[in-house]
Amino acid sequence: MKRNLRLGLLWSWFWMILGWLYFLLPLLATFLFSLRAKKDTLSFLAYERVFKDPNFWKTFAFSLEIGLITILAGLVLIVPTAYWIRLRLPRLRMITEFVSMLPFVVPAIVLVFGLIRVFSGAPFYLTNTYMGTNALLVAAYIVLALPYLYRAIDTGLAAIDVRALTEAAQSLGAGWPVILLRIILPNLRVAMISAAFLTLATVMGEFTIASFLVGIKAFGPYMSLVGQNKTYESSSLAIISFVLTWAFMGFIQLFSRGRAEAAPPGAH
Repeated sequence: MKRNLRLGLLWSWFWMILGWLYFLLPLLATFLFSLRAKKDTLSFLAYERVFKDPNFWKTFAFSLEIGLITILAGLVLIVPTAYWIRLRLPRLRMITEFVSMLPFVVPAIVLVFGLIRVFSGAPFYLTNTYMGTNALLVAAYIVLALPYLYRAIDTGLAAIDVRALTEAAQSLGAGWPVILLRIILPNLRVAMISAAFLTLATVMGEFTIASFLVGIKAFGPYMSLVGQNKTYESSSLAIISFVLTWAFMGFIQLFSRGRAEAAPPGAH
């Protein structure tokens, strides 16, 4: 019995280590390659060139701004919708979940060409103006991030008793704005933070939609352009984007753990 347990433990460690090596070795190779911009020595020259490039900061700031607007607009759209479906229209959950998964099925290239075809002519002409193009980009990113936004919010709502909280608030005379803003939203803090960081990570690295709508102004197309023309800088950008993505994931874990530690035993 003990021998079987030890054998099972060894196999578990073997596959876990193999998985980590499969994940980390390519990153390590990319990082070491990015340090070879200076001949016969290891240096951070490629990273210095990237950080000194004004286009890096311009595209990063642009995508960050678009990402924050996408998060805000997405949460305003998804939170009340998911709450109302949980509370009043539970039969629509299956349909809503199916619709939220469509961005995984419909390619981004199909989405962006459809948007350009519809909104570049009468009566909209959104692609003819700076604000219109940015609004179209935000709308496209909301659709692209819909699986992460909806699933995170719906999971957060499933963890609380929405009906009981709503009925208790109504019995005390609270209206719908008060219920949503002062009761439901505080209980969805972790879910909204998770959805926000996942959406931001998606927006920062997205290439297809941004390249057709705004071109090199976005961070994703900028990384692609650097990858086509600069060898070592492209490797350094890959490492930077990886660090950013994992930083977002770390923030999710940090806020989630803080919320769990702050919640009293038996709280819902």
